[in-house]
Order: sequence, then C-alpha cells, then structure tokens
Amino acid sequence: MKYHFNEIEAKWQKFWLENETFKAENESSKPKFYVLDMFPYPSGAGLHVGHPLGYIASDIYARYKRHKGYNVLHPQGYDSFGLPAEQYAIQTGQHPAKTTEENIKTYRRQLDQIGFSYDWSREVRTSDPEYYRWTQWIFIQLFESYYCNDADQARPISELVEVFNQEGNQSINAACDEDVPIFSEIQWKNWTDVEQEMVLAKYRLTYLSETEVNWCPELGTVLANDEIVNGVSERGGFPVVRKKMKQWSMRITAYAQRLLDGLEKIDWPQPLKDSQRNWIGRSEGAMVRFKVKNLNEEFQVFTTRPDTIFGVSFMTLAPEHELVEKITTPDQQQEVEDYVMATSKRSERDRMSDVKTISGVFTGAYAVHPFTGEDVPIWIGDYVLASYGTGAVMAVPCGDQRDYDFAKHFGLEIPNIFKDQDISESACEDKSAVIANSDFISGMDAATAIRRIIDEMEKRGIGQGKINYRLRDAVFSRQRYWGEPFPVYYDNGVPRIIDEKHLPLRLPEVEKYLPTSDGKPPLGNAKSWAWCTKTETVVSNDLIDQKSVFPIELNTMPGWAGSSWYFNRYMDARNRTSFTGKKALEYWRDVDLYIGGSEHATGHLLYSRFWQKFLYDRGLVPVDEYAKKLINQGMILGTSAFVYRLEGENTYVSQTLVGDQKVQPIHVDVSLVNASNELDVEAFKRNTLNKETRQARFVLDDGKYIVGREVEKMSKSKYNVVNPDDICKNYGADTLRLYEMFLGPLEQAKPWNTAGISGVHGFLKKLWKLYHNNEEGIFSVSDAEATTEELKTLHKTIKKVDEDIANFSFNTSVSSFMIAVNELTAMKCDKRAILEPLIVLISPYAPHIAEELWEKLGHSKSIASADFPVFEESYLIESTKEYPISFNGKMRFTLELSLDLSREEVEKIVLADERTVHQLGGRTAKKVIFVPGKIINVVG
Repeated sequence: MKYHFNEIEAKWQKFWLENETFKAENESSKPKFYVLDMFPYPSGAGLHVGHPLGYIASDIYARYKRHKGYNVLHPQGYDSFGLPAEQYAIQTGQHPAKTTEENIKTYRRQLDQIGFSYDWSREVRTSDPEYYRWTQWIFIQLFESYYCNDADQARPISELVEVFNQEGNQSINAACDEDVPIFSEIQWKNWTDVEQEMVLAKYRLTYLSETEVNWCPELGTVLANDEIVNGVSERGGFPVVRKKMKQWSMRITAYAQRLLDGLEKIDWPQPLKDSQRNWIGRSEGAMVRFKVKNLNEEFQVFTTRPDTIFGVSFMTLAPEHELVEKITTPDQQQEVEDYVMATSKRSERDRMSDVKTISGVFTGAYAVHPFTGEDVPIWIGDYVLASYGTGAVMAVPCGDQRDYDFAKHFGLEIPNIFKDQDISESACEDKSAVIANSDFISGMDAATAIRRIIDEMEKRGIGQGKINYRLRDAVFSRQRYWGEPFPVYYDNGVPRIIDEKHLPLRLPEVEKYLPTSDGKPPLGNAKSWAWCTKTETVVSNDLIDQKSVFPIELNTMPGWAGSSWYFNRYMDARNRTSFTGKKALEYWRDVDLYIGGSEHATGHLLYSRFWQKFLYDRGLVPVDEYAKKLINQGMILGTSAFVYRLEGENTYVSQTLVGDQKVQPIHVDVSLVNASNELDVEAFKRNTLNKETRQARFVLDDGKYIVGREVEKMSKSKYNVVNPDDICKNYGADTLRLYEMFLGPLEQAKPWNTAGISGVHGFLKKLWKLYHNNEEGIFSVSDAEATTEELKTLHKTIKKVDEDIANFSFNTSVSSFMIAVNELTAMKCDKRAILEPLIVLISPYAPHIAEELWEKLGHSKSIASADFPVFEESYLIESTKEYPISFNGKMRFTLELSLDLSREEVEKIVLADERTVHQLGGRTAKKVIFVPGKIINVVG
C-alpha cells in the first residue's frame, strides 16, 4: 500500500477537529502542563516556512507531555489589532475587521494543515469585543490603583483618598510624579473635585500627561521605541520625529526593581534577561540640584559619580528639556531653536548609537555650582535624552570621554580633579583614581568620596543619594482606529471612567480611517462617540453641548495591551463574568513553557510581566511571574536569488559571466529558480510589472541563466519566502514538521533549503514500508517475540528521544528515528512489540502518519492518549562481545563470546576453533593473552 500522505493528513485533521482530541479540562486528576506560543498577528501574507518553527517545537513538547500523562493546555489565538489592517483600510476603505477576519481564515487553514494539537475551543482574538472588554477592565483597575512603596505593591486608589481625607499626603510613600505638592487634609478637602483629580492623576498607575513621544506623521500615530528602526518606522519606513503630546501612560517605573528581581526566579534565556536588565537600567548615585543664575529656576541632575562634582565645567541639557525655552538668552534663541528642531527629527536610538558626531549649542545661561558658587555654562546636546535620568548632565570632561570630546570640540574648560593622572589627550575613566582639587574630599578614593559628598549634599539640602532607573513610564496611547477604545470620557478636560458594567465599549463605525482635518485621531471621524451619563450609552456627537453628554477618548490602546494578559484568558476563555475564573487560575496558575522570538524582549515580554505583577498585587492572579520557562527559537533564513543587471543597460548577465563587470544585483522570486540555480527567464519576464524588464536582454551561459545566491532573512521584500502550503501539498505536513526540526538546534538561525526536504520525505516512506509487506504493500505486523537486537534498537531510541525532547534537542531526535528505521529495516523487523512503541515515539513529530499506523495496529482511540514508551536499561546491557582474535599481534578473525565466560573457558573455545587450528598450522600455542571485553591474542 502506497503512502498517500495528503489523504492521511486530511483524514486525521478532520478527526482531531470533530473529536476535540486536544481539548484541555480545567479540572483533572492529572498534573497540569501549559504550553504557549506567542500568538501571531494575522497578516495578509499568511505564514511562510519560517513562522511555524517555534509552533512545531511547542507542539512536539505538548504532545510529548500528553504521552507522559499530563493534562496539557496548548491554546492558540490571534493578536489581531495592528497597523497593517488599518493601513489597508486607509488605502481601500475596507473595514479592518473584515481584513482581519479574512487573514485569520488563511492562518487557521495553514495552522490546521500543519497538524498542531491546539485546543481551539479556547481561541482568543484581541480585536474581539468579548476579549477587549477585559483589556478595558484591566485598564480601569490600573486607573483605580496606585503603588505603595511601603507595602511594595499596588493598592486601591480609594485607600489613598482615605489617607488624604485624614492627614493629607505628608506620610505617603508612593510612586508618583516628581512635582506632587505636600498638602494637609484641610487643603485636600478645600480643593474642588477637579483639583483633587489632578492630584490623584499624579499617583494613578495609568494617567494622562504631556509626554515626549515618537510621532510618525505618515502613519498618524505614536510609536514605541521598539517600533522604530534606524530613525524610521518599522512598518513602512516612514520618518519619525520627537514631539510633546498629551498621552495615556502606564507607571511601569513603579515596578522597576521587582521586574529586575523577578528575573532571578524564571528560566528565561540569559541574553533576553540581559536585555531587560539593560532596558530597566538600575544605577546608584545622587540627585543634585543646580540653580540657574539670575532666574528663579532650578534643575536636577542624576549622577553615578557625585564625587566628581568639583570637576564640573559645563552642564548639558537635552534639547527637548522643558527649561531650554525658559533659560535661553535672546542672542542664542535662533541657534537653539534650529538645533532643537533638527534633533526632533532623530530617534532616541539614533542619538544614543551615534557616538562619533559631536554637536551642541550654548543657551547663553549659567548654572550656579552648588559647592563653589561658580558660574557653569549651560549647553544643549543631542547626546543627552529627556527620557533618561532627568534629561540633564553635569559634565565632568576630565572623567568622562564623551564630555571630554564635547569640551575639546567647543573649547570648554577641562579642570583635572584626579591625582597624578594625565588628561592631556583623553579623560581618566579609571574608578580607582584618587580624587584631588576637590575641597573636603581631596585625597579620598571614589567609594569614600561618594559617601562623603552625598552626606554633605543632604546636610546642605542640595541633593540626596538615589537609586535611578533608565526605564521610563510606558506611553499607552496610539492615534489610530484599529485598537482597543479607552473606557474614558472627559468632563471639562478631566478623564472619567465609564462604569465596567457597560463594557465592552465597542469601536464605532467611521467613514475614514485617517486622522481628521484638524489633526484629531481617526475616532474623531465617528459621528456617535460621546457618553451620556444620564442614559449611560454612547450617543451622537451633536449632543455634546448638553449637560450630561461628554466626549469619549479619541486615542486607542497600543498593540501590546491585548498581549499583556492573553495567557491568563486562555485558562478560561469563555468566561463571561470575569477576565478568568478563579478555579481555572488556581489550577493552571502559570505557563510551564513559552516559545517565541527574542525580538519581543523589551516590548511584550516586559509589559506582560508588569501587568502580571499588577494583577498579582490586586489579588487577581495567583503568581507574579506568568511563564516559568521561555525559549527563543532561532530564525529560519531564506536563500535569496539574484539576477545581475549591467549598470546603465537593460541587460541581465548570468552570475557565471559577471566577472569584473559593474552590475546591480536584484532580488528575484525563488519560485522561478530550479534546484540547479537556473532561472526560468520567460516566467521572470511574465511575472514582472516592469515593462523595461520584459524587454530586457539576457546573456546566458550555455543556454542557461544562473542566479546568484545569498542567505538572509526570509521576507516578502526579498522574494525568498517559501510557502508551507506548497511543502504540505508536495511532501506532507509530517515532512515539513520533521524537516524544520532536522535543520538544526531550535535556538539557532538556520537556512532553508527545499532541496534537502526530499531526504526527510524518503524517511517517512521508509517508515511506512516498515509496517507493510514490502513485496505486496499490505499492512503486516506479527505478534512474534522481538529479538535482542530489535529490543536494543528500540530502547536506545526511547532513551535518546526522551532525553532529546526533555532538553529541546529536537534535531537529534530526528536523526535517531532515521537510524532506528534503518536498523529495523535491515533486520526485517515486523514485530508489534517493537513497531507499536516506535510509532508512539515518532508521533509528536509526525502525528498524521503515526495516527494512521496506530489505527492499523488495531487501536480505536487516538495515539495522542497513548503512554510514552518506558526505557529499560537491561536491553542495552551487552551479554556478548565480538572479540578480535589475533595471532602474534595480527588480527585474523572475530569471534562472538559470552561476557560471562571465565578465562579458562575462553581459552578453550578459542583454541578449539578450526580457524585457530588453521592459523597455528600444527604448532602448539605458547600462551593466550586475554583482556576481558577487549582483545584475545594467541602467541604461537
């Protein structure tokens, strides 16, 4: 019987769906195991072969754990809010919901055809109102909470109000804005509702504020730092500028230390942990206050080296610092404004990475040195960021190379405060250098001087010791349509929460998905986007002037909102009364294995940890870290193809004929190239939209156009994408699954090569034949007793595969399967005792062929519930040894002997062997050298 993989795979995919084979129960006597993939954004292009790599690995592990007796939760869903669908809506007018639904159908079809064991009954979509009602609900919980530093956790804002009513805020130790005033209970009670709300906003965990943001005019929205690459938007490559806007923000900074501490108790990749540590950026030092000369203004500077304060010769503010406009003198105003404008067009990452360019402008103003009283010139420079520290730097050019280069470039003073250190050519960044020329700390080492200077600052009231973090509060607004609406309306500019009983607040219909003509976000195009407090419903904007009708927030939430808690929703995805039921949360608790890309290190993977800790603080989840173990899968790279166009001509030259000619390499669709790297020239001409290319001349080599090849990221723009649909059609999903694992270690990047897939497909054909009579092709398995060699092959494979899966070494398991099938084929093994456990071993990797053979073996239930074979050491213990028999040191033949034989018995058997008699030629052996388990040498 032939291996009809397409029919077999369709049959079992239908069976799994109809029988809900992989549906997990929220109550079970089995131990639980939760395997999670980072859910995909459903793009219009669908999946390419690089996307399923992590999904296949997690699916193997999920199936393996089911075989091991676990109740496995392995869900899937869609991160379905996103810019691409909105951009398509802008171009075509098609509602993003329709585009998203079409894309999801494609994704679901592709995921199903690869044979993933997902529990689809728990599918979530972040753009589904029944899902985002709970995202809105969590936003409300954040809004109604503050962070108590004494308790080191989030608490209800109502508790804060109670304290304010009783004693003001003098005893409050909470995470809040820097400019919170100290007030008494009398002052609090005398303030209006609006004034009280303005103070509470400075404590809330989500709040409105004027924030410096990355604004992309072309996309009409604010972008997070991780959405910007080389100064342009990751999506579309559009320019990004820095500007101040009123935005919702999340007070993630309150959790900075806990986010750092939590990394110690989770099994995540070290590089990813390092990325988060660097992003959070904890540093110890001092906060110092500098007054501006002749102005009633001051600013603060955070420094990790307060001991160098006597070496300060100038100050540098970030160009976007709020003081710049106030302190700049008239004669410097134009130069400063031009510099600020130029800087706004550069991203923070660009400014941070550009260490070669030295630029800055003097403001004309001076600061007063807090110890010496001397004038210190205030400059602005783009190497200082408003989002890091306080946006101001006390420049010590003798001790910091960047300050040194800046001072040299602009001819500023470089006083030396280090004993016996030469700073004529570079700064002294040696922390062991002794302090000099620094008043009362001269002669001290850095550590002693730091403690002494901080004590003095605190005595004089000009500064204090401080732990600082690079992490900034997360901007939580986007000026786009396709996102979660905020459950917020505005009463005289004050944000008010729509009661949770009215959730979800659904996205309104709009005629256009672009910002309005006066620059408002796309929701400003909605005709009915106002909240009536009397009827508690959304009403027409025309009614806003009425007493009880107020405008609703026009921004939407960012892409990371829905992905910051989805892992909890999967536990109880159909719960209509809670974001997740308590029983389900107590049972599943957390994710045991999470697989996804490292590119989310400082985005989703940081924000989701923050939300989990908040939910834990408020008693809503049982653990404060949601994923015990995380694996970052590597990337499958594409092998791009290139044609070569002669510069200045409409001529394409075969790669083999390029030589020294000046050519322009151009990507060409890999589907037009065969395994011999030969381009189908006519198909290339037909498929191009470029009329000039259709008329181009092609210079062939022996009648062939040979393309160039290069391994790079698999991407539509590089025309090197391989569609899994084609692989499944031509070779089968089981082949695709095995091949992706066979390519190399899960965490490493590896190139795709379709030519190599035939070897894996050949293995599956060989596996199929093992269960069928090779001559007649009829399924044939016997109940005869297995031989010692057959059992040895089986059990060494069980041992290896069990170890490999436990260590996520999936590539070496595939090799073990191949070796086992080859050995069993050579033995002509047809024993049920061998072939039945073998197919269970293979089933996590190739589930369709495994199900088919399992059924043929007489089983009515899915192989998914079969027990994983148990390794028995005894089958690998050798009872015999094939000894090399040597005569005077030269090996002449081999002889298999029992390892239990005594020296005398071995000698007797060897000497009695007719081959020994022949070798001795009538002579008597002088002695027999016997090394047990190694050699036998007859001395004649």
